[in-house]
This record gives sequence, structure tokens and C-alpha cells, in this order.
Amino acid sequence: MEQQSCYLPEGSLLGSPQNTAAIGSEAGLREAIATGQRLEARVRICDGGHNLHVDLPCMQGLIPRAEGALGISEGTVRDIALISRVNKPVCFSVLRIEHDETGAPYAVLSRRLQQEHCHAGYISRLKPGDVIPARVTHLAPFGCFVDIGCGVPSLIPIDSISVSRISHPADRFHVGEEIRVMVKGFENGRVLLTHKELLGTWAENAACFSPGETVAGIVRSVEDYGVFIELAPNLAGLADLRQDVHPGQRASVYIKSIVPERMKIKLAIVDVFDESCPPPPVRYFFTGDHMDEWVYTPPQAKRRIASQFAVQN
Repeated sequence: MEQQSCYLPEGSLLGSPQNTAAIGSEAGLREAIATGQRLEARVRICDGGHNLHVDLPCMQGLIPRAEGALGISEGTVRDIALISRVNKPVCFSVLRIEHDETGAPYAVLSRRLQQEHCHAGYISRLKPGDVIPARVTHLAPFGCFVDIGCGVPSLIPIDSISVSRISHPADRFHVGEEIRVMVKGFENGRVLLTHKELLGTWAENAACFSPGETVAGIVRSVEDYGVFIELAPNLAGLADLRQDVHPGQRASVYIKSIVPERMKIKLAIVDVFDESCPPPPVRYFFTGDHMDEWVYTPPQAKRRIASQFAVQN
């Protein structure tokens, strides 16, 4: 699915030649008023009235509270959505140019208007199974918040980030990271997202490994019957218990066997150690723009794990 650049996550246009030229002069801002061009700049202050003050090269910009985000006036979005934008880029339309008491010009801007355009021209047309770009904005214990376009937020629940269980979304993402997400459905006007389906099936991930190899892993859980070690975000194997092992440790493991019909990878721990490392870049096995069904389990497996996205008539 082709996405128009005007609906990309905030920050995508910051520093581009077109954006730089438009915000660099009063003439550029006045042209943006006439054309409705989406522009971006960084918020400097959120004042006591929750108005956003934006630094423009040619003059100051002001986003009044009611224009700060879609839903602010209606009370469906809290003021924290404005406060949290300080020192971050925002998109906006230029409404008009006014003058303060000293006669200096300033631009009155609207972020809300760009979000309305995004809903009408992009988000309202999404379907379950669509794959779209997003930018990570905040990580919470229960999930990853992302910008799916023009600052419109959505959430990937922690159990939808990957098949391999993680203790916190920071195990997988970092703030500001550009990722791909899949539309799972809709609820009360909100877009519901998932991510794990883009990270490959069991067979696709298992094909990257072979018995006899010693490979890197991360200890994800220690159970009474063994230690689960993640080899890839959608693939984990089981090793025998060891007393010196705990979740979060890095490990080197020997692959004893790979059994597709049981979806089992038997491992032997060679070494474990404590080391804090940033999450590696996400590898996407699925690179298309729409998926109707995802079957995680291999055909010979006795059970079937699948996700359905096709709209039922």
C-alpha cells in the first residue's frame, strides 16, 4: 500500500529541503497557508495554558491548546499529549500570521488540522492486515506506543511485539526507531496494532540455524524443566537447567537438534554472562504491504498457530 509523504510519522519532514525552505521565510509560510502544505518544526515550550511554542527560523510559531492535537477540545486526549511534545518535532498547518503587542509577526499553527487530514485521507482507509510504517514514541511495561502518521498514536501490546516473550518493550525497540507494524483491527476509533507477524514463521527463523552450530542467544525465562533462550525474536529453544542462569543474560548456546514437527530446538548452554546491549535492528521477513493470514507453525507440526486478518463478509 502506497503511503503519501504528508501522512508519515512526525519528524519525517524535519530538515528536508522543502520544509526548510517553507519555514525559513514569511513568504514561505504565507505560501503554506494558501496550499495547506504540511510543515514540521521543533517545540520549544509548552506554556501554563498548554499552548505549544514552536521555533521557526523566520518568526515564532504558536499552536494554541485547542489546535495541539485531535481530541484535546473534546476531552478524549489529555494535555500530557501536548506536554510530551516539548523538544520534539511536530507537524502543522499554518493558519495565519498575526502580530504581537510589539508589532513582531508570529505564525498561528494547527497540529490538529494535519491529524484530521491524516484520519480522513489515510487512517480511515486502512484495513486489517495492512502493513504501515510507524515511529516508536514511548515504551511502557505493557506495550510500545508508536506514531502511525502526523502524530496520531497507537499501541503495540507487549504480547504482540514478538513470539518470544520479553520483559519490557525496551528489549526489542528504542524510542525514535522507525519500524513496520500491522493493522490488527479497530476499536472505538483507535487503530489496533500487532508486530510479531512480520518477524517470520517458525520455519523461516529455524532455517537460519543448523544443528552443530554455537550461536548467540538471550535468556528469556527459567522454568522448572529448563531454560528458554531466544535465538531470534520469533524463535526460542530450550536448554537444561543451570544454577547460574537468570532472565536477561546473554548466552552462547550449542544447537543439539531442530525438530520441526514438535517446533523444538534443543540447546546446550556453553556460557552465560551479564551484558547490557541495545536491541539489534529488527529483521522483517515479511516485506509486503498486506497480509490476510499468517501461519506461524510448520505444516508438519501437530498444532496450528495462526492469525487471520481478512475482513469477513
